[in-house]
Amino acid sequence: MQGSNREAVRVAVLADSDTRWKWGALTARRLTTATAEPTGFVLRGRATPTARQLAETGVSEAAPREVTGAEFLRAVRDAEARGEGYDLVVLALVGGTVRAVLQGLADLRLERRPVIVTGYVGVVYEKLTDGLLLRHGADVVLANSRHDAERFRAVYAGVGAGTDPVVEAALPFLGGSPYTPEAGRDTLVFAAQPSVPATRAERSYVLRRLIAHARLHPGREVLLKLRSKPGEHTTHLEEFPFQKLVRELDPPANFRLVYGHMGEVLDRTDLLVTVSSTAALEALHRRIPTAVLTDLGVREALGNHHFVGSGLLTSFDRLDKGLAPAPDETWLARQGVASDRPYEQAFDAARERVAELLALPAPPPVTPYYTAESAPGYLPGILARHRLDVTAPEPRESGLRRIVREAARGAYRHGVQRVAPVIRRLGEL
Repeated sequence: MQGSNREAVRVAVLADSDTRWKWGALTARRLTTATAEPTGFVLRGRATPTARQLAETGVSEAAPREVTGAEFLRAVRDAEARGEGYDLVVLALVGGTVRAVLQGLADLRLERRPVIVTGYVGVVYEKLTDGLLLRHGADVVLANSRHDAERFRAVYAGVGAGTDPVVEAALPFLGGSPYTPEAGRDTLVFAAQPSVPATRAERSYVLRRLIAHARLHPGREVLLKLRSKPGEHTTHLEEFPFQKLVRELDPPANFRLVYGHMGEVLDRTDLLVTVSSTAALEALHRRIPTAVLTDLGVREALGNHHFVGSGLLTSFDRLDKGLAPAPDETWLARQGVASDRPYEQAFDAARERVAELLALPAPPPVTPYYTAESAPGYLPGILARHRLDVTAPEPRESGLRRIVREAARGAYRHGVQRVAPVIRRLGEL
């Protein structure tokens, strides 16, 4: 590799949640031929995943290091100073944080900065334009499907930004054995989401219908697959955890709450049901029967509008009658799942782009769409919120400081999960 002049590609992944860590780590592996594990970092903040959540992703035996944004930039700078600089950085972050870290990496003025890759962890159903423009400036913006690649390029071209960074790929965590029915097994899995649906009434409705379905089909195992335990945070805030709502009900023995790696749960799934979880795409890739609920409407706020045309939209009433939908093959191909080409080939273009960039004497300058000239009323606030000043003294964290920080985080989570909902309900009286 002429440009980097290194035999092995050194990769760093910066994530801000458990699902984005999973996406980032797997993406890093698919983009290079490096055998070494990527160096992992998770941002310290509201959604910092717990050790259990990180382990449950199943993507790495080594836990990523928890850092602030400034600490990450220092790590990149110090690695370069030691002659061990990163060749590739995967930013598995929300859009605003991506833009801030892009600025921080540019401001480091490294002799050879790393190639920067970013993208989305799943279905892009909200803030498409805002999120894409905040990510502009990365060398590669991955699209998880042909459908997304077309939308991404249309947004960039529509504002006069370069479209070259957009590269079509696929979700990096698709895989697993193709679905094979097993004699005597009948398992329905509902893939829960932390913020979809959002209200207590809607989440209680879904839970009651799942329990009613279990009662109606006593020979079927009905599993509610959860991503987090109460008090743990995910990418999105979970204000009304199913674990708490179920205490008010009396579910039958064939209804259970389960955790664990989604791939392992799908291994024993005969019907995957969800409102709009990315787990639907994982199931479809394996040809597992899949249903997307319309009971609460087909709405942008729910994200199930993404599945219009898929053939998967259905209701609990139909599921209760044993009617499972059949997917539309054209729609599947455009979404990058169950396509007619081998799955690994979906990453060929992205691997080639990264290899081309690594072979250059130096990557081109970071040139994002949002600058002090193009967005003077927007960009400064984004950068200020992240406080990525690497020139500030790095604080040494004592054992006491760490304990205080963990206690403060616990108090914050308690306030968000318990106190804030009560205050909002009182305000509605």
